Amino acid sequence: MTRTVVSVSAVLALTASLPLVGQSDAPGGPVPVALLQARRAALLQTMPRGVLVINASRIRSIEGEYPQDSDYREDNDFFYLTGIESPNGVLVAIQPDSGSSGGEVLLYLTAAPPKRDAWSASRTSADSAGRALTGLAEIRIRPAMRRSLVGGNSAAPQAGGQAAAPVDPMVSVVDSIAAAGGLSRVPSRTVMGMLRVVKDSDELRRLRRASEISAEAHREAMKRSRPGMWEYEVEALVEYTFRRHGAERVGYPSIVGSGVNSTILHYDLSRRQTNPGDVMLIDAAAEWGYFTADLTRTYPMSGRFTPRQRAIYDLVLGTQQAAIDATRPGVTIAEIQTLARAYMKDHSGDLCAPGDCTRYFIHGLSHWVGMDVHDVGPYFTPLKPGMTFTIEPGIYIPGEALGVRIEDVILVTATGAENLTKAAPRTAAEIEALMAEGRRGGR
Repeated sequence: MTRTVVSVSAVLALTASLPLVGQSDAPGGPVPVALLQARRAALLQTMPRGVLVINASRIRSIEGEYPQDSDYREDNDFFYLTGIESPNGVLVAIQPDSGSSGGEVLLYLTAAPPKRDAWSASRTSADSAGRALTGLAEIRIRPAMRRSLVGGNSAAPQAGGQAAAPVDPMVSVVDSIAAAGGLSRVPSRTVMGMLRVVKDSDELRRLRRASEISAEAHREAMKRSRPGMWEYEVEALVEYTFRRHGAERVGYPSIVGSGVNSTILHYDLSRRQTNPGDVMLIDAAAEWGYFTADLTRTYPMSGRFTPRQRAIYDLVLGTQQAAIDATRPGVTIAEIQTLARAYMKDHSGDLCAPGDCTRYFIHGLSHWVGMDVHDVGPYFTPLKPGMTFTIEPGIYIPGEALGVRIEDVILVTATGAENLTKAAPRTAAEIEALMAEGRRGGR
């Protein structure tokens, strides 16, 4: 594979004179070319003998699909390896010798349009800007889709023939590449999961910023919440803060549940009016530069927890802190979850009598987080520095309309763990103090 090293400054200098495409005009900026090259090299070293194909996303139709959900978002694996947004692009990795540093990566993009598109935003094409942003010396032009008649052929349509079906010439291109080397197809998910589970410096930069924006949005909700507000009003505060700080979209559908809705894990209606004495559970996070945080906080709408709410809250917080303290290289997520559930059981006292509070802890403790809120990667591998995952214990008691979850994004470091979302208040005292501050400010 030919590798061309292009500096970030060279990319920015070149794209300054060209239509802004890819991520050169996005809040997160372009992915450094050296890192893209390192990722592709790691892919070739990791993948078994064969041909691996990663397709870009497609532009959705505002006619036949939901128009409010029609913005273009690139496929995670395609963006990870190319750093660009290019509808219908195809990346082909060829490895003739498993485990070697040989092989090559081919990138197929659509041809640059002959003139400006008055209907759609510019995307990266097979041109000099595409080569600069990806660090690939060559980008091949993707053959265009064509249509043929089902049961017939496009050259000689038959009377009464059925509606035309799309035919993708890339299938034949990939088949020819595989046949020439006597290679078979390699599924991408396992290979890419192993690559993406440990984050490099640019990935961590993006995830840190997504975490900071998410924490600020939760702080804003705490400051401005008052009994009587509707859940959708609070949701609007959170998501406005995301966009105000450059987040391009939510990382996942926001969960804003008050009262009994705080006990519904994936509640997403935001239709209830809050009452004095309610707790509000917000599980919402921003996506910034293709990376999303995952952050949950629970707070009292009246500004102060009741003694019962605070006792449950403190048990969840203690459970989370015990799990964070146990995080370090070499342990597994399964081991941390076992420890967390043991902590909750041992410290329940009579809060959930008869029995302990683990019967109200009805979900897992953790999942990977990165380009997806539930990111790819093997769950039984020992932790390594650069891995990022959530720690999110919870207690949900529907009969009391009381749900408490505390969730943060945790980065594994060489010596332990770093909480990337710690700027959102975690202790009951910190939450109550921030809410009091908001009331003093007349907000």
